[in-house]
Amino acid sequence: MSILYWFIIAIHVIVSLTLIAVILLQAGRGGGLSETFGGSSTQTLFGTKTSVFLKRATAASAIIYILTCLTLAVMTGHRGRSLVATTPLSSPMTGGPVKPQPLPNEPLDF
Repeated sequence: MSILYWFIIAIHVIVSLTLIAVILLQAGRGGGLSETFGGSSTQTLFGTKTSVFLKRATAASAIIYILTCLTLAVMTGHRGRSLVATTPLSSPMTGGPVKPQPLPNEPLDF
């Protein structure tokens, strides 16, 4: 499970960085980060339908990001339960009721 866990973490980090980049490349009200580096460079890089490509890339990255978040949450939850389940249970005490011990500052009453 350890290799699969780290593999999903690697995918999660890559998708996170991709999602950040795709969101920053989109032209919003202010033009986005794509306008800063020369507005037409993203159009020549991705073709004439840049906004369609970036919207689809954003949606795909967001879906993969959410799925990896949920998968990591489930895997981490199972890890926590397995640690608790493997601890040995203490045996119940036998005998009568135990008289509570007085605190050091309390007077002894017999």
